Amino acid sequence: MEQADAASQNATPGQARVTASVYSSHVPAIGAAVDHGKTGDDYWAPMFKGFEPSKDWMKKNTPDVIFLVYNDHATNFDLSVIPTFAIGTAAEFEPADEGYGPRPVPKVKGHPRLASHIAQSVIQQDFDLTIVNDLKVDHGLTVPLNLMFGSPAEWPCLVIPFHVNVVQYPVPSGARCFALGQAIRKAIESYDEPLNVQIWGTGGMSHQLQGPRAGLINAEWDNAFLDRLIADPKGLSTMPHIDYVREAGSEGIELVMWLIARGAMADVAGGNAPTVAHRFFHVPASNTAVGHLILENNL
Repeated sequence: MEQADAASQNATPGQARVTASVYSSHVPAIGAAVDHGKTGDDYWAPMFKGFEPSKDWMKKNTPDVIFLVYNDHATNFDLSVIPTFAIGTAAEFEPADEGYGPRPVPKVKGHPRLASHIAQSVIQQDFDLTIVNDLKVDHGLTVPLNLMFGSPAEWPCLVIPFHVNVVQYPVPSGARCFALGQAIRKAIESYDEPLNVQIWGTGGMSHQLQGPRAGLINAEWDNAFLDRLIADPKGLSTMPHIDYVREAGSEGIELVMWLIARGAMADVAGGNAPTVAHRFFHVPASNTAVGHLILENNL
């Protein structure tokens, strides 16, 4: 794999490395289009076409493990228990029933040893994680896998699910998420196995599902967010919650999850700037904007 080979030339022998970060919306209607064979319909075809370069890139850069940041949609966590950050440490994760039966997608296979190592390291860096050994994964996790891999009989790599509460206030700040990404990178790089690891940030972009502004999409703001995510992630991380809500709608706050993935990139720790492998933006998909970005680490 090209990305893994590039990483291995610069990495400490025997250590895991973050080789790339991937950012993608996780719109549930995208999953429905996949499940019901509608990806070629006039409405959906332009959106799925934007991910074809990503699928080609992924074939050349398939990681050993994906650390996938997403939010649970009241599948595992409801108003009785809402962890701010939760890491899935199980060996397998079944697709969840979100009210219309489990999605017809493969079971997600985890990496318990790496997940437990990350939990240990990140908690020792003063981030409080909830460790979850029994977790079902919903569209927030499976839709991005479809977009990057299509519909295989089995997912081609292991996945560590990482839930962030962006549903019920109070939610974590962008700065906290950005700092958490840095802690996750340190954790991965201290793992004694030469794994190629990618960090995925999912959710967003601008959308609002209720109230007078239901259906809000702010394409100009979304693209400015992508610009800053590439060139000024630290500055972007200081954006207050109210700006997300005002400009990107009540569900736009999901974009703080992208800052976890961006914080794990090498340039944030003084390394080289990442390479933009692919960038895509599409309106609409259901009642949201779809954003997508692939950044390769230059280690």
